[in-house]
Amino acid sequence: MATFKHISSKNADYGAAEQYLTFEHDEFTMKPTLDENGRLMLREDYRIATLNCGDEDFAVACMRSNLRYGKNQKREDVKSHHYIISFDPRDAVDNGLTVDRAQALGEEFCRKQFPGHQAIVCTHPDGHNHSGNIHVHIVINSLRIAEVPFLPYMDRPADTRAGCKHRCTDAAMEYFKAEVMELCHRENLYQIDLLHGSKSRITEREYWAQRKGQAKLDKEAAALPAEEQPAKPTKFETDKEKLRQAIRTALSSATSYGEFAAVLLQQGVTVKESRGRLSYLTPDRTKPITARKLGDDFDRAAVLALLEQNAHRAAEQTATVPEYPRNIRERLQGKKAVQTTPEKDGIQRMVDRAAKRAEGKGAGYDRWAAVHNLKQMAATVAAYGQYGYSPEELDAALVSANADLQDSTAKLKALDAAIREKKELQTQVLAYAKTKPARDGLKAQKTEKARSTYRERHESDFIIADAAARYFRAHGVSKLPSHKALQAEIEQLTAEKNAHYNEYREKKARVKELHTVKSNLSQILQGEKDREKKHEHER
Repeated sequence: MATFKHISSKNADYGAAEQYLTFEHDEFTMKPTLDENGRLMLREDYRIATLNCGDEDFAVACMRSNLRYGKNQKREDVKSHHYIISFDPRDAVDNGLTVDRAQALGEEFCRKQFPGHQAIVCTHPDGHNHSGNIHVHIVINSLRIAEVPFLPYMDRPADTRAGCKHRCTDAAMEYFKAEVMELCHRENLYQIDLLHGSKSRITEREYWAQRKGQAKLDKEAAALPAEEQPAKPTKFETDKEKLRQAIRTALSSATSYGEFAAVLLQQGVTVKESRGRLSYLTPDRTKPITARKLGDDFDRAAVLALLEQNAHRAAEQTATVPEYPRNIRERLQGKKAVQTTPEKDGIQRMVDRAAKRAEGKGAGYDRWAAVHNLKQMAATVAAYGQYGYSPEELDAALVSANADLQDSTAKLKALDAAIREKKELQTQVLAYAKTKPARDGLKAQKTEKARSTYRERHESDFIIADAAARYFRAHGVSKLPSHKALQAEIEQLTAEKNAHYNEYREKKARVKELHTVKSNLSQILQGEKDREKKHEHER
């Protein structure tokens, strides 16, 4: 499958990019590989071409353009953007992908997506891990030297003008990934969905940590004497991978959320739930790792679904165990350890056994459902007494709980809206503050012609400043607040939201419990009616 990657660089030495593309480099340190005489070693095979550079070298052409427009002169400026398209290793064998064909596709992609930019396009026949994947490097000067048409990923007029800089926004990356997918589909190459990411969520940082750790283990194993060599290669695992393995082990045996948390806690991992999302805190960290960073298999929905499957499987296996005589059963239970697994909290819905039997559930599930219904029936009757002993009182309690939940939801939405508004104002204040040097420079100009020339030269800054000023006028902001004050307000609102969210969850749980009690009572009454009809029919 083709993948797409972006790297921004603040290195003012444009020649370093060309040197990396044409000379051998160490895959871990990224330093050039030298021969026995201390000289750089050319790569064995590659294709390279420059675009919009004329007859000049890429580095010379970029520096000349930067001086012409007065851009990329500061240390903090992004000087270049490096994009990499890596094709599937199978494409070379199955789909006839060659280095020359990949180079042509890379140049086509560069002309279409980065018009007006000086660029260097280079194709390598193999990846750094010797996987055989052909990949294309596209390095562009961040400065645009020609007027270009408005492309779908652009959102500002300055994105099309000469003398302005390329911006790799989230929208741009989404568009580029879609274009890479379209290119592969058109050329009949292997491709995956780049827009939704992988299920494993292995980042570039984790990938390299695993590679470096594995290389270190292999080096240590190779240095051992022949008689001390391990029977099989040792596999290095990152801290995240160890956490994934621990979670998978817990999920393989746990049948409830409480048991799942208890098993992980024995290994020093604490499970936390906040706003419907799970996170995992290991002993060596102070900040938990969210399930989203570990993979799709570790979020709340996937975990609860697997626990429910384990519970049903355990119930069916327990129901098929033969009954022992009473004296043997008492002796076995007398030696049984005290169960420490926490039970599920709250009242659960009763199971419609007839409907489940119609769906094809077995006898084991039916016996488990009978015991489950008896337990929930007792819990329902006990809870029913808390809310009253008439359907009207239960309905009134449900209406009151729903009203409280709606009020709590409205407060949460209001806090959300306030936080978004403050963050948007903070963004505009920061953007406006960054344009202060340009605005002060305009005031220093003495003539109208000088002001017009200066404004054209700093057009992108004035576009940002004008947009921010329009936002301030539209929202009635006469005096700009400081960044620290806005940050303090945002943190205070976030703390209020987090505190209120606990109250919201309690009210939501109360509404759910009332609905469950009402549903279970209806099922109990319906069962009583069915039994009465059966007795009348037997008479």
